Amino acid sequence: MNMAFKAAQIILMCIILLTMSACNGAGKADVETAARISGVTDIKTGETYGNEEKRENNMFTLNSKINDVINDTDFGNYGRLIFSVDMNIDNNLELKDAASILPWYSEVNPEKTVEIVNYMKEKASNGERIFYDIYTEEEKRNDAVKRNTGLFFFRGDKGAKSAVVNAGGGFVYVASIHDSFPHALELSKKGYNAFALIYRPGAQTACEDLARAIAFLNEHANELQIDMTDYSLWGGSAGARMAAWLGSYGTAYFGEKQYPSPSAVIMQYTGLSQVTGNEPPTYACVGTSDNIASYRSMERYISQIKRNGTNAEIEVFEGLSHGFGLGEKTQAEGWIDNAVEFWKENMR
Repeated sequence: MNMAFKAAQIILMCIILLTMSACNGAGKADVETAARISGVTDIKTGETYGNEEKRENNMFTLNSKINDVINDTDFGNYGRLIFSVDMNIDNNLELKDAASILPWYSEVNPEKTVEIVNYMKEKASNGERIFYDIYTEEEKRNDAVKRNTGLFFFRGDKGAKSAVVNAGGGFVYVASIHDSFPHALELSKKGYNAFALIYRPGAQTACEDLARAIAFLNEHANELQIDMTDYSLWGGSAGARMAAWLGSYGTAYFGEKQYPSPSAVIMQYTGLSQVTGNEPPTYACVGTSDNIASYRSMERYISQIKRNGTNAEIEVFEGLSHGFGLGEKTQAEGWIDNAVEFWKENMR
């Protein structure tokens, strides 16, 4: 009855407006106005009015609940991985307050958080696949924690070079919403195909998951329409260690068959100091007020790589603390552009 009543209202409104248009020449504009209000389809063009308004109404805002994002039906069973499964998230926590579940991080941008989840929702609601499992169902049955892994795909140009981005979190949790999703989104805007890895916390398991991700992307490159030659590994904090370790030791060391090493490692704010001599070209950035990853230690790390004859460079930003991410509206803003140029210079 409600649907029938609404339909009757729409028909009546259109009749009234058509009558008015015959009298005063208002014409199609008024009919389209009524259609937009009601959300109906033009039988001549097939265009559905009201879709844009409805889509806007379904978008997330700063005041949206994080759990509403996690449970959004457009995301299926992977929505729970958008925010860390290892953090206790209050039912009333809003996107604008996501920084409260990101310990050790700074410069968290709520607007970027909203942009990311809306990007994901728009892609998913349009039928685009944005998440890929890296383990088989059998592997996940044998090890249930592997269900908390996977790759979020931020698509660039078809056939373009690829990057794998690894968030930090002290190997306690995965801070992807601030430390890998924003980077992957920006890389995709530049045309690159970027993947943000959700991994099992713990240094060994995290590296095993990254090795598996590299294997998965190499094996499915044609299906994904990506180029894995000259790929790069990115990471912040614990994620930087992952990128550096895979770059130096290779995928076979962590249980997969051997795949080509990355053409560049891009690392942020990490205390890693051990140099193996097998490092790929490495770009690093860090702040002088970082109490977790000393900028002096990172400078020594980069200097040693350069002494070994490998291209490496570092940017140090005055006054920035640990975990500044993209560094928007800080002196670090734009570092990602420099990192991309470094990657391009070192493509083989």
